[in-house]
Amino acid sequence: MDRPTPEEYQPPLRAWSHVWRMVLMLAISAITWLPAWETEADHSDLWWIADILIGVGAYVLVFYRRRHPLTVAVVTSLAGGVSGIAAGPAVLASVSVATHRRWRQLAVVGSLGFACAQLYSTLTRTDEDPIWIIVIANAVATAGILGWGMYIGSRRELIWTLRSRAERAEAEQELRVARARSNEQARIAREMHDVLAHRISQISMHAGALAFRDDLTADEMRSSAAVIQEKAHEALTDLRGVLGVLRDDATGARLRVPQPTYGDLRELVDEARASGLRIELQDLVQGDPPDAVGRTVYRIVQEGLTNARKHAPGAVVTVQVSGSPDDGVDVLLRNPIGFGRSSTPGAGLGLVGLAERAELRGGRLEAGRDGSTFVLHGWIPWAA
Repeated sequence: MDRPTPEEYQPPLRAWSHVWRMVLMLAISAITWLPAWETEADHSDLWWIADILIGVGAYVLVFYRRRHPLTVAVVTSLAGGVSGIAAGPAVLASVSVATHRRWRQLAVVGSLGFACAQLYSTLTRTDEDPIWIIVIANAVATAGILGWGMYIGSRRELIWTLRSRAERAEAEQELRVARARSNEQARIAREMHDVLAHRISQISMHAGALAFRDDLTADEMRSSAAVIQEKAHEALTDLRGVLGVLRDDATGARLRVPQPTYGDLRELVDEARASGLRIELQDLVQGDPPDAVGRTVYRIVQEGLTNARKHAPGAVVTVQVSGSPDDGVDVLLRNPIGFGRSSTPGAGLGLVGLAERAELRGGRLEAGRDGSTFVLHGWIPWAA
């Protein structure tokens, strides 16, 4: 992160900030001027009056130190060379410049402040004050003023940096939470579509058969209605499993339904065959794919069978799954294109969700027509 400018990390001045700064300036002015005003009066009756006037002007000027820090510090330091009252504003202006921690400004203000302090001390000193003590005292005072200002500036910058980092971390955390929430919503939407579309297409097929058959006996009607009820119950169970809302009444723990893997593929095909779909399955996979890979393959086959049931009822669906740890898993579904429009509604998002699922696993998915045949072709790396 770039270093902030002094204007960025300077805190705003409130009423209390002005009050304690004014009290501190008055104290410094008093310590400097009260021991020397009699000496000023002895030298000239006008000096102590000029000292007061110049000091008042310095007190007014120091309030503009944040707009013109170097200029105000230079003028108040020059005023401090002949006015003890101006010492308070000169110190505050020098500290304000030192908070910027710019070496050229520090050199100018420090040198000028020391020279003017030495000038005023020399003009007002008595014979009892050795010159070397005055020089050392002014040097130590100047170094202390600049050092204190630099410390304040570094502390302000540190606080600003920590606050900025905290705000940025909070914003990034909110962004991560929003992204995670969006990804979770997309995942749930994919799972709901993959599961419910398959179940509801079965319900639609059985209900459609009842609508066209008028020669069924009462027992046959009850049997078909029982099948529809069973499929609806399975759809509801799958939905609860996806959302994870089932909980044990005693412990409150979630009872999540295990996600399907490659080992469940044959059961899926058998279930589709039992519902009336004609399927030719060729399982040429060498080995047992990882669960994440098998789950993606399962969803691809499930979506292909659902689409065939909706758009080409009665057609033969060819399912070929092949692969190895070196080559990955290749999934190919082919079925003739049906006639007319499907009576089962669909949003057209199933293949889009499958393509996203495959890409998340590092694979790919392609769907389209090949003459009079619809082809769904996917590939998933083995170590996805």
